[in-house]
Amino acid sequence: MRRIKAAIAAAATGVLATAAAVALSTPASAASLVEVTGFGSNPGGMRMHIYVPDNRPANPAIVVAMHGCGGSGPGFYSGSEFASLADRYGYIAIYPTATQQAGFGNCFDVWSEASKRRGGGSDPVSIMSMVTYAQQRYGGDPNRVYATGSSSGGMMTNAMLALYPDVFKAGAAFMGVPFNCFANAADFPPSNSQCTGGNMNRTPQQWGDAVRQAYPGYTGARPRMQLWHGTNDTLVPFQLLQEEVDQWTNVHGLSTTPTTTDSPQSNWTRRRFGTAVEAISVNGAGHSLPMTGMAARAITFFGLDGGTPPTSAPPTTPPPTSAPPTSAPPTSPPPGAACRVTYTANSWNNGFTATVAVTNSGATAINGWTVQWTWPGNQQVTNAWNATVTQSGSQVSARNVAWNGTIAAGASTSFGFQGTHGGTNSPPTQFTVNGSACAT
Repeated sequence: MRRIKAAIAAAATGVLATAAAVALSTPASAASLVEVTGFGSNPGGMRMHIYVPDNRPANPAIVVAMHGCGGSGPGFYSGSEFASLADRYGYIAIYPTATQQAGFGNCFDVWSEASKRRGGGSDPVSIMSMVTYAQQRYGGDPNRVYATGSSSGGMMTNAMLALYPDVFKAGAAFMGVPFNCFANAADFPPSNSQCTGGNMNRTPQQWGDAVRQAYPGYTGARPRMQLWHGTNDTLVPFQLLQEEVDQWTNVHGLSTTPTTTDSPQSNWTRRRFGTAVEAISVNGAGHSLPMTGMAARAITFFGLDGGTPPTSAPPTTPPPTSAPPTSAPPTSPPPGAACRVTYTANSWNNGFTATVAVTNSGATAINGWTVQWTWPGNQQVTNAWNATVTQSGSQVSARNVAWNGTIAAGASTSFGFQGTHGGTNSPPTQFTVNGSACAT
């Protein structure tokens, strides 16, 4: 026990020393790590740092990158490759700092009852607030949100994908454990835990049920999962990799027999279970992941390395901090257009974020657009990005902003917003662009 704590303390000292060298500033600034305060509901008492690369698309992907016990967000920023990969591929990286004190200190809460229920409170709700902040402030794409982390952060990666499968599209967990492995706070410290002591050998069905019970009634798509573990890890034993495999293959309705096995790099053994789950064993590695090159593999698994980011950043005007004016749209809209609209919403409790993608399916460019729809319930838009949104009763209008008013024939643009609802968030059934009904 003394040896393990000493090792953790030494690692934490190095992390904190590195973190101290990171210059923080109050206002957000591209291409630097910035601390954000007042990012929303924060029942876990967490700190938030964010890295926004200079070159990024209008709606960048979001990667939540989480440290291990004894670490910090700035420490994981400095000690991993996710920020340099953000420069290359144009995604936003969020670095939470846990403040829960459980055995080793600064560990993400994956043991409390609150942390095991969607919207239950503690660290998962704090992390969701960080994601929402990045979507509001920088137009982060709600359809491209991912989680990754090491040790305690890997455990929280499993938790976030279980609790918010409609938000996170994929995860990469390094040296983690299955969701709901720890019974309570008394079971958490890995040195004397039932979970990490090898006494939680559940069936795949039982592990899968734990995930399904985290968000009862959810029937949508489940996030893809990449799992990493060193064969010589004694703090979070290697056999827990198979327990994670059992959990996520069951969630996806897959066999625990891999469809393919290969060695993408020396000393790595990768087992793939269809396209939804893959597990990588690192021969001889202890509790020391991710190593060089592994973050890039995670980004490839997320699908974020397939394009070149733009050469300049989009306008940095923040979204409005209060509801926009409620004036009615013009009674004579611009000429109609042939169009297609795709609406995607991510809901929780009484809030939601949504993305509206507008495609010009006509033969001529649309120069200036107004998208209109009617809410079927009591939804209310509270703020928006990449469009000026007004609402009167259940009627909503979204007008282009200066930089996205033209949609070429066959091209698309998108905007997003945050809103509230009364418990049911049914999507609109019809959209118009410049007065013309669109396909949906």
